[in-house]
Amino acid sequence: MLGNLLIVLLILALFGPFPRCSHSRNWGYAPTGGVGLTLLIVVVLLVAGRI
Repeated sequence: MLGNLLIVLLILALFGPFPRCSHSRNWGYAPTGGVGLTLLIVVVLLVAGRI
């Protein structure tokens, strides 16, 4: 249950750092990549049964 909630929150967090505001356009895709990597780690841990 907690793992599913964490995955949903991370998926929603993927859309936050997209460069749509003028101050965040020079960030590139690093924030999205960091959240994506965290999502990948959580999915692997969920599949492995650690969460």
